[in-house]
Amino acid sequence: MILNIAAYLFVAIDDADALAARLHAQAEASTLRGTMLVTPEGLNLFLAGAEAPLRGFLAWLRTDPRFAALHAKESWSEVVPFARLKVKRKAEIITFRREAASPLQAGERAPTVAPATLARWIAQGGRDDAGRRLVLLDTRNREEVAHGTFDGALTLPIDRFTDLPTALAPHREALRDAAVVSFCTGGIRCEKAALWLRADGMDNVLQLDDGILGYFEQVGGMGYAGGCFVFDDRVALDPQLRPMAAGAAA
Repeated sequence: MILNIAAYLFVAIDDADALAARLHAQAEASTLRGTMLVTPEGLNLFLAGAEAPLRGFLAWLRTDPRFAALHAKESWSEVVPFARLKVKRKAEIITFRREAASPLQAGERAPTVAPATLARWIAQGGRDDAGRRLVLLDTRNREEVAHGTFDGALTLPIDRFTDLPTALAPHREALRDAAVVSFCTGGIRCEKAALWLRADGMDNVLQLDDGILGYFEQVGGMGYAGGCFVFDDRVALDPQLRPMAAGAAA
């Protein structure tokens, strides 16, 4: 079986070019495939390979104190769902082009909601513990949303993450009395969106910790309809983290 991991970490990286070269060499030596984004604000990893080499690569990476807290969400498949290994240098972990959208700028993360807590809020009729109505804000694009999302989620007709602020603008007034929980695939976009929105006056926005994949891993599919689009040949995963594309079954 093939182990697949998705991981990100916001952390200052002042040697991004040199780090990218080291990551490529180490991953290549471990016969891993996938994509790694290296940026001044942190790392974003999607990797697959045999279990022992991939766990060894993560252990090696965590020996650098900057990446000791890196948490990887796991899933399994029968085949490697990536054609090759790519290491890219980018300006951001995910392109957003907004100030105050990174924990490095804000000095802290936006408040998080654990998957188990969100499942409880859904189960108690879509209310948080203070009794506020729950609004789940999908920060992904329309192609991803088409594969599945939380029941009743606020989805936006966007093709790029950079479109989110404009698309959300007409809804903001109606969200003022709600507990708004932003979510995405693995946590990056909902973290950036929550931070930016809070800095822009929406202090009622939280983020789903570890995104949909973390929710599936810890809770399952409660309150979720369909699958979660992923950025590899599996196309989408069901709530049991099984590939939904033919030929990539776990």
